[in-house]
Amino acid sequence: MEYSHFNKLYEAEDAILEGVKVSKDILGFNGNGYVTGFTKPDNNVVFNVNVPSNGLYLIKISYEIPKESGPKRTLLIVNGTYTQSLRLKELNKFTETNPQRILLKKGKNNIMILSDWGYYNIDYIRVESGITLKKYKLESKLVNPEATEKTKDLMRFLLEINGKFILSGQQEYSEVSWLYEKIKKKPAVVGFDFMEYSPSKKTYGSTYDQTEQAIQWDKEGGIVTFSWHWNAPKDLLGKVDGKWVDGFRTEGTTFNIQYALDNPSSNDYKLLLRDIDAIAIQLKRLQKANVPVLFRPLHEAEGGWFWWGAKGPEPAKELYRLIYDRITNYHKINNIIWVWNSSAKEWYPGNKYVDIVSYDSYPDAGDYRPLIEKYGELTSLVHNKKLVALSENGPIPDPNLLKEYQVNWSWFLTWQDKFLKDGKTNSLEHLSDVYNNDYVITLDKLQKYKIYSSK
Repeated sequence: MEYSHFNKLYEAEDAILEGVKVSKDILGFNGNGYVTGFTKPDNNVVFNVNVPSNGLYLIKISYEIPKESGPKRTLLIVNGTYTQSLRLKELNKFTETNPQRILLKKGKNNIMILSDWGYYNIDYIRVESGITLKKYKLESKLVNPEATEKTKDLMRFLLEINGKFILSGQQEYSEVSWLYEKIKKKPAVVGFDFMEYSPSKKTYGSTYDQTEQAIQWDKEGGIVTFSWHWNAPKDLLGKVDGKWVDGFRTEGTTFNIQYALDNPSSNDYKLLLRDIDAIAIQLKRLQKANVPVLFRPLHEAEGGWFWWGAKGPEPAKELYRLIYDRITNYHKINNIIWVWNSSAKEWYPGNKYVDIVSYDSYPDAGDYRPLIEKYGELTSLVHNKKLVALSENGPIPDPNLLKEYQVNWSWFLTWQDKFLKDGKTNSLEHLSDVYNNDYVITLDKLQKYKIYSSK
């Protein structure tokens, strides 16, 4: 990293206080005290910061959280614009947060720490400039050393464009025509789903054409990603309180993942293997067609709303490893780049099983911020050694902000239906701006510049 001489500390007790007060009760603070009393959502402290030039700066917040109060959250408002939500871990002494990226203008700026969750104490902020964010060397080898050449080519391509471009993406092949009709552009990545191939879905007469669509998309020169809304192997409830509930949701099944994994001789465990083998059939078809797949099984596990995450992190991680082992070592399937979908350390299955980490983002409609805090969590999780992707999104982050904040998502993947078409989550003007931005790779750019060849 390169450093200038600008590195300034701003004491909270000297800032503008709203609904909070200065205290000296807790020892270990810097200066003449700290600010406490963040008990209401609009309580805040505002720092007046003067910087020598426009640009990207780093901010660290020195804070303390009373013992046994648990983690909290604060909002960072820079020059009147909501910049990010910052999670504060429980700490019993004043400690600086990891550096957060903020854009400041030359001269006077105001930085507000807005209570949000509250019940923490703020000592000071430190603002640093003149920092060129270090370019880390990302792991180039896939976790499966037997990966096909085309799969390796795709990974090399993703690494090559990292920080230079972001790939545009859209869930559901049928939505591509809508995009083209409205803005005359097609995404580089299309998301597909193995949901209908779950064996328990056959009972309901599901149709199966996602594999064929993915092969067609690859022929068109696009990149393929698959998730798997895994319909539970058995014990489906169907309706709860008169309302139909999908079998991939926790509330839609009584299937116990913990029991199945703890009892490998049980029928429940055999059903897990049966379902994984059903997906392996489709992956083999894709491999035969020479289609590399960005595969993201067990997505959003930590949310608990899907049965594979309902019993906590250990069963979810064990099941992910089982999927990896069964597909890679038992079925000898080698056309996969493995994508994990959580930023929490306790949920991470390990570097041996993951090529790319990812996050699913659904902020309020029209919120096009770059998601700095989640990007930071993911890069920290893998020590800046693996690619980071926005594997699902509602609003698409503003590409200009991504560049300015140096937030290097590998791709985004807008979810289908209302998230694409309601005119609010992503306005038509925003979609056009995104897809015509020089930072964004669309299908025509893939083909025109032959950045990634499907042959």
